[in-house]
Amino acid sequence: MSAHSNHPFHLVEKSPWPLLSGFSVLITVTGVAKWFHTFDMSLMLLGLVSTLLIMAQWWRDVVREGTYQGHHTYLVGLGLRWGMILFITSEVLFFVSFFWAFFHSSLAPTVEIGCVWPPTGIQPFNPFQIPLLNTAILLASGVTVTWAHHALIEGNFTQTSQGLICTVLLGLYFTALQALEYYEAPFTIADSVYGSTFFIATGFHGLHVIVGTLFLIVCFLRHHWLHFTKRHHFGFEAAAWYWHFVDVVWLFLYISIYWWGN
Repeated sequence: MSAHSNHPFHLVEKSPWPLLSGFSVLITVTGVAKWFHTFDMSLMLLGLVSTLLIMAQWWRDVVREGTYQGHHTYLVGLGLRWGMILFITSEVLFFVSFFWAFFHSSLAPTVEIGCVWPPTGIQPFNPFQIPLLNTAILLASGVTVTWAHHALIEGNFTQTSQGLICTVLLGLYFTALQALEYYEAPFTIADSVYGSTFFIATGFHGLHVIVGTLFLIVCFLRHHWLHFTKRHHFGFEAAAWYWHFVDVVWLFLYISIYWWGN
């Protein structure tokens, strides 16, 4: 496609990545089902590896279009921002369904779980131990990613790097603590509706933390490759928005499931 056009929009070229990513995700989901039934992780790992490889190459193409080829004009950037806003909105509604399930069961516990919440036999986590520490970690990470963003706007290369490194380390620390919490959990996902809602809600949030951490690692690498400028850094802005969304969801999880729900 010619670089010269009579419109400000970016008409993307043909790409194999959407179709291939669909197949790789299908393989991953099939592998997860196989793992659940036969305890064989081989197909799931194949799907995950192929998905990661396709993600890297797809992102490479988007970075090249926006950074080196100049396709991300003002109007294109505006469309990307609205796309990210709508994506985060869909993620909010995704978590609303989990909170709905939790409050539906906890506000009117049925006779099958002893008419009490938490259900009879469930020993919940102490909200003032690891959950409170994880809350402090995510709140601190929200501060560091904001610090990095403002440093980038001001053209301070060093402080942007420092803020991103701190945020990534805090994200990794949060994930490690949540893995420890799961390992020491006195109940499982199969223990009544409490176990189901707890592990589904906190587990999907943990997955979002991992995705957000990868997002910020990519931004850190792009920052060191000088892809960002004071006025042209939507990739970083999208990562910061996503990370703040993860922070806010965790606050609701902590207040409702860990604290009030106990």
